[in-house]
Amino acid sequence: MSRAARRRGARVRAALLALGLLALGGAQARTVKIVSADTLELRQVDGQELVIISGENVELRVDDDVVRAKRVEFNRTRRTLTLIGAASYRSARDGEDLRGENLVVELGREQVSGEDVLISDARLEIRGQEVDRIPGQLRATGGYFTTCARCGRTPNDYAFRAERLIVYPGDRLVAYNAQLLLADIPVLFLPVLVLPLNDRDRQPRLEVGRDTVDGLTVLADLPFSVAGNTLGTTRLRYYQNRTPSVGAGVTLRSYAPLPFVDRVDLDLLAEPRPVGQTGRDVNLTFGVKGRVPLTLAVRDLDYSLNVTRRDIGRGATDPQRGLTDVQFRASVEYPLFTAALDYVDRFGPAPTTALSTPLKRPEVTVDPKPYTNGPLSADVKVTAGNYTGQSNPRSPSATAQGVNITTSRLEENHSLAYTVKPWRDADLSLSNTFTGRYYGTGARTVQLDVTGTLTQRWAGSNTVSVSAKYLRTEGTSPFAFDALSGRLLSAPVSLNLSTVPVRDVSFGVSYSRDLFLRSEQQGNATFSLGVNRRPLSLSASAQVNPDKRTLEDVTFNATLADPDSGKVTVTPAQPATATTPARPATTTRTSAWPAPNLSLSASGGYSLATGPRSLTVTAAMTGDVRSNLFSVAVTHNVRTPEITAVTVRYNLTRTQDTVLNALSVSGDETLNPVTGQLSGSLTALWRGQYQFRTSHSLLLQRPDTATSSGTLDFSVGTVSGSRDSWTVKYGGAYDLRRGGFTAPQLSGELTRTRSGQSLAVTAVMNTPGLDQKRTELTRVQLSGAAQFGSRFWVSGSALYTRTRSGTYPDDVATDTLQLNPLRVNLGLSRAGERPGAYLTGSLSQSFTWVDGVRQTPSPLTPVFGLTIDRCCWALQAEADLVNRRYRIAVGLPGQTGYPLFELTPSGASVPLISTP
Repeated sequence: MSRAARRRGARVRAALLALGLLALGGAQARTVKIVSADTLELRQVDGQELVIISGENVELRVDDDVVRAKRVEFNRTRRTLTLIGAASYRSARDGEDLRGENLVVELGREQVSGEDVLISDARLEIRGQEVDRIPGQLRATGGYFTTCARCGRTPNDYAFRAERLIVYPGDRLVAYNAQLLLADIPVLFLPVLVLPLNDRDRQPRLEVGRDTVDGLTVLADLPFSVAGNTLGTTRLRYYQNRTPSVGAGVTLRSYAPLPFVDRVDLDLLAEPRPVGQTGRDVNLTFGVKGRVPLTLAVRDLDYSLNVTRRDIGRGATDPQRGLTDVQFRASVEYPLFTAALDYVDRFGPAPTTALSTPLKRPEVTVDPKPYTNGPLSADVKVTAGNYTGQSNPRSPSATAQGVNITTSRLEENHSLAYTVKPWRDADLSLSNTFTGRYYGTGARTVQLDVTGTLTQRWAGSNTVSVSAKYLRTEGTSPFAFDALSGRLLSAPVSLNLSTVPVRDVSFGVSYSRDLFLRSEQQGNATFSLGVNRRPLSLSASAQVNPDKRTLEDVTFNATLADPDSGKVTVTPAQPATATTPARPATTTRTSAWPAPNLSLSASGGYSLATGPRSLTVTAAMTGDVRSNLFSVAVTHNVRTPEITAVTVRYNLTRTQDTVLNALSVSGDETLNPVTGQLSGSLTALWRGQYQFRTSHSLLLQRPDTATSSGTLDFSVGTVSGSRDSWTVKYGGAYDLRRGGFTAPQLSGELTRTRSGQSLAVTAVMNTPGLDQKRTELTRVQLSGAAQFGSRFWVSGSALYTRTRSGTYPDDVATDTLQLNPLRVNLGLSRAGERPGAYLTGSLSQSFTWVDGVRQTPSPLTPVFGLTIDRCCWALQAEADLVNRRYRIAVGLPGQTGYPLFELTPSGASVPLISTP
């Protein structure tokens, strides 16, 4: 073996060793996987195990996070990753990128720390001399942050420099002793600065209003934080006319506030009851999740607690008022078993209606791990508890106690299986499944399933199997949630045979007989036959009742076809050898079917209850090009007897070369001679781009009370989906008796698309018909957009409709024109630069005319706007000159627009205060 090969082998062994060590180390908390590395080395330093990972591009995955560096030292003892030199850490959960020198990742606490680190996400960029990142929080000292870094301007429009930063991803940024920098020039000092990061629940809110019932109302939400792991919002409510007038509440989200507690959520609001009532209604949502390490356990004990109460908005007589729901669950896994404790309860008014979800006070589940010993396997599960649930209507003793019943229950489930090969090509499987429930009332339910199956195979594809079952279901539960559907006592014995008696032929038999049923209750034996030998393809099945000796049902589907029958296969002659005689050349065909392009098929059947089924015969002819097809199908109702459907389908393609087909025609036609219904369609496609289509559904003999025979339409245009497409369509209801359209319509669609431009036009016109005398437009819709350079673009949508009321010729027309909206936009900037400001004008208005007279005439109400866009902030001004409404708003990253003020004829609004 060469030296290079030995080096490669040693590197592979080291990689496998390190991967195993990493997987083992990650089992306790976070999983570390190596994506790419050049060399791996295992060391023992001061009693600590180190794995050295190095290479030109080292990439690791810490759960879903991504680590990239030149060299990584993994301390398995302390559970830390040290990224030597320039490195990066990508947080998948928060969407953050950390770049810096000598980053340290603590796997146990999910913490990242380092010096001279750059942090960036979709909205924010932070630079810090020292940075620590823990779940739900990021801290930096000597920090500089801005939301303008992604804009690419130098210097940034605004930024902040602070002694200390705390970032709650997706929530807010808190800076202490901060300086506001405009174009990197200090202009303002702030002891504390709080910047929201687009979590709507964490935005401060103050709403002041006046209601005819409540009088003056004030609603205030004030975010706050406690220590470094708890976020909250104080909620204050004031209603002038309620007694009492003041309400309060709080929302909290806390990450790892205590040992063995991972997350705490609290949403509490006590609000005064509506006018006319006294006291307060309470809404409460409280949740706790955590883990507790246990000795010898495979994984930590997981637990969760949820407490819910909803009173606000409920009526005084609502049975759910004052009701508190509690749900608790704890689960743990040991090497030999898993266990769980569930507690579901409610506190407050006693239930007066049936409980849809049973209460568990409590429920304990013990589930030992499955046991396997050779061919034998066993799985057991035991559940015990005290329950309150809806009474089973089938249990008189339970319903006598009311709509709900409370009692204890013990449930035992086990499943036993045994599989063995008694002799060659044979399989024997035995199974026993049991579920038993025993109640404190003395009731019990049992579900038992014992199954044995013996399968014998021979000659490859032939099998026969015998199966015997014993099924028993009995007992009545006092609860509705686990009630059984009824009693069952069954012992079916089944025989299944599947064989290939000769080549290309399959035959099967299946029969089941229940030892507890009388002969007239037994099922049928099923016989199946399949033939797949060219040119015949046949599938048939029959059901026979052995006790009655009757043929119950027969179905079949047969096809005669062989597209390869015209091909000849030549086998060359074989000269004689010392062991074999000479063989002459031979020619063979796949079958003797005389017409390779013709296929015949038939399907039908018979039922003892209804007699013969409809017989369908189909003849199909394909052309030299397989896409050319013509078929005729006839369906005959044997019982009537009469032909119920004649269907013709065709697909014809004219081929000029192997790539472009100039013309293709496809269609179908179906006639029902009994009802006289004729329906079908035809499509002609020219060069894959233009098509003509017609469709119809007509009654050849319509009832005298009908005004038309059905529908008929024609259309011509381009294939849908083209960049430029158009369609013209004419048709509608058609009367064969009178020989014309009754109320035809002519419609057209046009769509044109260019780079930066789009136009769509749709129009519908009524044309004269037997029952329609006028020619007029009934609908026109126009929408489009066009951009001219980078500074000017227009867009809009207009819809015109006409409807009529009354009787011709005295009917009255109502016309409506909707502009929704029309927009004109102009960008302002220096030559060669991206626009930094935009002037806009929009018009959204509706016009109505009745018999040519405009209704409620009003002047045009255009709205003009000015937007100054600086990428990381924007100022928007809007003016409606006719309605005298003026607005100004400022937008920051993650916000659509924060109002500065709004002026209307009824008054003015200022930030955080809204008046009706």
